[in-house]
Amino acid sequence: MEKIAAFHSYDIRGIYGEDFNQKDVYKIGFFLPKLLKVDKILVGRDVRISSDEIFELLVSGITDAGVDVYDAGLATTPMVYFLTAKEGFDGSVMITASHNPREHNGMKISKSNALPVGYDTGLNELEKMVLNNRVEPAEKKGKIIPFDKHQSYEDFLRSYLPDISNLNVVIDASNGMAGLFVENLLGENPTYINVELDGSFPNHDPNPLNPDNIVQLQKKVLEVNADLGIIYDGDADRVMFVDEKGRFISPDLMIALMGHYFLSKKPEAKVLQDIRTSKSVKEYLSQWSGVEVAMWKVGRAHAAPRLREIDGLYGGELAGHYYFKDFFYSDSGILASLIILDVVQEMKKKGKTVSKLIDDITSYANSGEINFKIAQKQEAMEAVKTFFTEKEKPLAVYDFDGYRIEFADWWFNIRPSNTEPYLRLLVEARDKVLLNDKVHAVENLVKKFS
Repeated sequence: MEKIAAFHSYDIRGIYGEDFNQKDVYKIGFFLPKLLKVDKILVGRDVRISSDEIFELLVSGITDAGVDVYDAGLATTPMVYFLTAKEGFDGSVMITASHNPREHNGMKISKSNALPVGYDTGLNELEKMVLNNRVEPAEKKGKIIPFDKHQSYEDFLRSYLPDISNLNVVIDASNGMAGLFVENLLGENPTYINVELDGSFPNHDPNPLNPDNIVQLQKKVLEVNADLGIIYDGDADRVMFVDEKGRFISPDLMIALMGHYFLSKKPEAKVLQDIRTSKSVKEYLSQWSGVEVAMWKVGRAHAAPRLREIDGLYGGELAGHYYFKDFFYSDSGILASLIILDVVQEMKKKGKTVSKLIDDITSYANSGEINFKIAQKQEAMEAVKTFFTEKEKPLAVYDFDGYRIEFADWWFNIRPSNTEPYLRLLVEARDKVLLNDKVHAVENLVKKFS
């Protein structure tokens, strides 16, 4: 079957001009109203070099279909989610490539209540329309309506704003869209770096999961003796943190830290984590009796609907996405950072540093995500599963996003990436010796398929 390389499980994303082109963008705009069955579509965009051109082409397609475009202007992705749900849009598009490098771009599509449109929930049909259907413009062209609602989103975020006068914080906006709001919200107290909007990302790629991209933040945290470092990705739907020692904090551990904010008020709540999350998180959250921790697939296309289904209070992912019931079950990097800041400033009053808080949560040795670039992903996964389930007695086997197989003293998750040509492995064990032994054993099995 013919494919467009930029169509993925969660969104449309790739190198503009290679993985998708001008014609694709126009046709995506033209056929999107038919897919979503709407007569108006909200459109926001990031500051990437190609975003203005993509906006013009997308809007041209939408209006040629006879549908009105509400232009939100430059925006964070969470701002578009917020306006989609709050203002009652049944369809929206955020033009962004999120954390990808500068030459990339793409689109995140949502429907009513800001529910994500993934490949299994509509992008597959949209791809078929773009490839196979003829464009027949409507007799009456749609209108472009300015829709500047930045203040509405900022006011919502401000309702979560803590008093951070006792904190020394460094914030890295990655020259991305968080720069629209963070200074307005947090004022002069923090030290800011890379807050200027610049779609060429002159200082580092807007991907905080890459260790190279947090070096600048780590140095600044140590230089100014900060309590906490905060870094957002390109479209500000993700956020990650560095402690006062300059150590990167695994984002899944922040799900546990958020318990102090949410569960102290509502201990009998449901919390969502992804299949890669450390066992430390559930164990730490168990201090609030009545809390129920659920586990599900990776990615917003799965997590946001799942949090809604279970009526969860909040949730998070290893990739730095955090979802909130009171944010239409969607993710917002800035909102997540405000909640963490609230916890950190309260803990500082009690004499606890961020590193101490994280050390209190962490109970295991963890490999972090290890990537293998191999063609036979499924065969490698099955080989690893078979080897360990036959060799050792598993306590639990989860198979809804690759495999998570748990044993008495260790567990692993092995899964294919939905957006990149990688097989991803994460291993956690009671100590580093066992961890290294298990990682080495899995690597030897996987290498046979490279």
